Amino acid sequence: MKRDLCTPIIVMAVISLNLFSLTGTLNAEAIFANHLAVGEFDLIPDSVVDNIGNDYHIYYVHTSHGSQIMTGLTMLQAEDAKYDPPYFYQQGDDLGHNGDTSWVPNTRTYLNTHPECNVAMFSWCGGVSDNTEEGIDIYLNKMRELEADYPDVTFIYMTGHLDGTGPDGNLYRRNNQIRDTCLGRGKILFDFADIESYDPDGVWYPDESDYCHWCYEWCASHSCLTCGSCAHSHCFNCYLKGKAFWWMMAKLSGWQSTVDTCGNANGDGQINIGDVVYLVEYAFRDGPAPDPYEAGDANCDINVNIGDAVYLINFIFKDGPEPCACCK
Repeated sequence: MKRDLCTPIIVMAVISLNLFSLTGTLNAEAIFANHLAVGEFDLIPDSVVDNIGNDYHIYYVHTSHGSQIMTGLTMLQAEDAKYDPPYFYQQGDDLGHNGDTSWVPNTRTYLNTHPECNVAMFSWCGGVSDNTEEGIDIYLNKMRELEADYPDVTFIYMTGHLDGTGPDGNLYRRNNQIRDTCLGRGKILFDFADIESYDPDGVWYPDESDYCHWCYEWCASHSCLTCGSCAHSHCFNCYLKGKAFWWMMAKLSGWQSTVDTCGNANGDGQINIGDVVYLVEYAFRDGPAPDPYEAGDANCDINVNIGDAVYLINFIFKDGPEPCACCK
């Protein structure tokens, strides 16, 4: 296969203009630490784990439910010393209930006096279950204000824990409100409820609560680590949340768990506008070829050229067909 340089230059101009107009409005890729993240925990390279321990200073606001993450981190470190977590400053508070913003001033005080802090994370107790759409919007807007005022800090969003009310309950609606915002704005979400909803085999428990009944059933037939106490729940629930946390931090560090997929021209593990730009650079500006070469062949025509960039634009922005399966 060889590079196709026969496409008229006017096509390059049109594509470049479209890219220029689109890149100004695109959000960064959202990162959701959920039950799927737990399944990729063992793929995180040791070098990434080491860097996480050294590179992050985390401000974490939580009460009892939020402590489940910390318990999980302790369990993982006891299991393997390489999972020595990054520095945490833990604030004994949570996101409260409907429209509560009392957590914001303390956050500002800490960030103003600790410029080394580069991650801030906040958990709910039971405050999502009885919340309203307006109350969740207040939380989301306060997070957005903090992000604007502290651009060097990564802010972690969170869903509320399960409460047994199922998909028709208010908790599900409010959690989905948080998820939709994080997806639309390209935010980082620790999906507390999703982790509680699935066992390691992918079985969904839609009516589960924070008690995690399925955890007891799972550990009755599988080997599970024990812990002194997992607040309100089973130790296995905490253990899974610890794994999801490490995965989330690995993603924040730039680690990509999936590579070389068809259409993933730049090899970053995701198919987005970056791959379109990469293909335009390759076709017209002597940019580097996709590695492996076949990864850039989005339309599976056994060539990597501007046609693949057009194919990806249709997929990303116009609900076009997915990149072909021939090079996966």
